[in-house]
Amino acid sequence: MGSEKSGVRGVELRKGVNSESIRIKFMYRGMECRETLKLSHTKANIKYAERLRGEILNAIELGNFSYAKYFPDSPQLEKFGITRLPHQVLMDELLLEQISIARRTLSPNTAKAYESNYKTHLGPKWGAMRLSEVTPMALRTWIAGLTCKARTVNQILIPLRGALEQAINDDLIENNPMDRVRLSRVLEKESRKVEFEADPFSAEEIEAILAVSAGQERNVWQFAFATGMRPSEYIALRWSSIDWLKMGVRVERTRVAAVFKDETKTKSGRRTIALRNAAVEALIAQKPHTALANDLVFHDPRYGVGWKSYDSVGKRWAIVLRKAGVRFRNSYQTRHTFASTLLSTGENPMYVAKQMGHKNVDMIVRTYGKWVEQTDGVLPHFYRLASERDHAVK
Repeated sequence: MGSEKSGVRGVELRKGVNSESIRIKFMYRGMECRETLKLSHTKANIKYAERLRGEILNAIELGNFSYAKYFPDSPQLEKFGITRLPHQVLMDELLLEQISIARRTLSPNTAKAYESNYKTHLGPKWGAMRLSEVTPMALRTWIAGLTCKARTVNQILIPLRGALEQAINDDLIENNPMDRVRLSRVLEKESRKVEFEADPFSAEEIEAILAVSAGQERNVWQFAFATGMRPSEYIALRWSSIDWLKMGVRVERTRVAAVFKDETKTKSGRRTIALRNAAVEALIAQKPHTALANDLVFHDPRYGVGWKSYDSVGKRWAIVLRKAGVRFRNSYQTRHTFASTLLSTGENPMYVAKQMGHKNVDMIVRTYGKWVEQTDGVLPHFYRLASERDHAVK
């Protein structure tokens, strides 16, 4: 077969004994690609080939070129790792790849959430479907039928969105169908209401909780109320993070699903919290139990080892509240009790935000707005800043 120039760069006219074709050339991922169009050499066909090449070059420049879309039968696909088309790929493969990536790169709790969402929602609905069947309309219909709050829906969609993004990276599809789904127009208004709100404990409730607790258990609850630390933070706390001279505690790591991580939930979460009277009293009472081990501050007294996770803390916490006759709220509310108490007694919101590990006051105002407005209380001794002179710290 011979070839001749068409007069247009990147476009060649090919001629066989009984056939004609047009070949276009372009660079993609550092390789020269040549694709043949089975078209005769008419002016219209040559013009079409020129426009097609220009369209491809533009798509490559913008980063959204899909080789499989333009040339689904091209032998070049295999060179670029594109061996299948959207109708040949099952969603289950893409979703399971996201689960595998999550196990390697994300926290154990997050990976566990991915797996749970896959087993409960994503696998049953999308696993057996082909990639080509995941359309914006299909997604909208499915999401509208979910009986979850908007926040939960967003969590369910994270692995699915990731799977579709991976399909784009693999040149299987050109656009993510999730980008054309607006949850605000799909979910009912009721489901978009925020599920969580701060529900702090009163001074009387704190007293009742501590009254039915003893030893190490009482110490960990009292410390939680007096520092506003997250459960994942205080169960990972080491004695070396306590600064007795400056009366502060450095938040440097967390424990999630029995795994220690030398990092906090957010960058601003790495902070130093000022110790208050109740926190120092709890630490002094805890020293005989664990200080000589020079490791974790708080141990689960039932087993003599550190608390494994938020769940293990929560289970014991629920029992204590029942014994105290206090209305149930999860143990995370000790954190909100700390924040609301300081704010309602006139502490600066930015100071409270830093103590809590927030980057700015936005979360403080959004979550604790009504306590910021009612600054008419007096900070109780429990929450007053401690000093070395006031405590026999050695």
